[in-house]
Amino acid sequence: MTFSDSLRQVLNLNDLEAQARQHLPKAIFGYVQGGANDGTTILHNREAIERIRLVPRILRDVSRCSQEVTLFGQRFASPFMIAPMGASAVVAYDADNAMARAARAARIPYILSANAITPIEEIGRSYPGCWFAGYQKPDENNIEGMVKRVADAGFTAYFLTADVAVGSNRENNKRNGYTMPFRPTPRLALDMARHPAWLWRTGLRTLRRRGVPKISNIDPVERPSIFSREISAVTGYASFSWKHAEMIRRHWKGALIIKGVLSPEDAKMAREMGADGIVVSNHGGRQLDCAPSPMDVLREIKAECGAVTVLADSGFRRGTDIVKALALGADSVLVGRPFLYAAALGGQQAIAHAIGLLQREIHIDQSLLGVETCGALREIAQV
Repeated sequence: MTFSDSLRQVLNLNDLEAQARQHLPKAIFGYVQGGANDGTTILHNREAIERIRLVPRILRDVSRCSQEVTLFGQRFASPFMIAPMGASAVVAYDADNAMARAARAARIPYILSANAITPIEEIGRSYPGCWFAGYQKPDENNIEGMVKRVADAGFTAYFLTADVAVGSNRENNKRNGYTMPFRPTPRLALDMARHPAWLWRTGLRTLRRRGVPKISNIDPVERPSIFSREISAVTGYASFSWKHAEMIRRHWKGALIIKGVLSPEDAKMAREMGADGIVVSNHGGRQLDCAPSPMDVLREIKAECGAVTVLADSGFRRGTDIVKALALGADSVLVGRPFLYAAALGGQQAIAHAIGLLQREIHIDQSLLGVETCGALREIAQV
């Protein structure tokens, strides 16, 4: 079966996971797919979305449906974006650039992770004006240097990833042999050898063309390799607090978004410290297991936000999922894992295909609900 034939069998974003499971080494797939502890939050994210029903309105003129949205002064084609994902270029060759270019072509936002292997400066050329998500050291000189680096690369929004005070308990990674720092083992080598398409198209190709991968965006200057003891599974800092977020606000002149909000009180604090937006998120089930889904708290959080832009992530896969989040008060939604699976399967072409599938679903959903604009979705009934 050719790649084009395989892509034609992908009818929705869920199909990408099944194909990626076959293509990727078990350790790499487990890193992307897995969550913390027993993975109950991942399951709950889907349950919370699926229990919401939507009541359509009939006999309305929907001949000019638009799914465009305005976020932080920019107009985008659809109410979803590609979420930040660390170490993406280990999963798929040049994945950060592929996702950035596909997002730019589709006129949706792309957010680069601080844990990415591709440097900020390179992504700034692939998608001028795109967005960055950082794990920031609790040091004002470091904050000032990092903010300057992000601004100099042409990024227009800074997402502070705030729900990673410490690295979470990712038992699935340990069982599958995925560690950070990366540690080659005979078991891992056998795992990779059993997936020759990934080994040639991503693993060896990355080493040949880019050398040993480095975590490129967690510091203004330092670029530790994935084998270095200087890095851990997640680069959060236990002493980072609201006062450090306020330092970022002082130095960063673009849109500032606090990512990882699940409490109405924290949403209020974000608004009061001058944040332009928040992401209601449980990190896709990868941090605190047994955390609520954004869908559990979205309406209550929205009530505390005033003019602050409200985004949501964690478990969104279908157009109806996104429509539900918008109906509960979100302005847009972040989608992560499916686009990384697409990158692994077919690079920019597959990502563009996935974006198109989701856009088509949203158009159909809006039309069947009798709603012409994303803003009007807040007026529809839910049960």
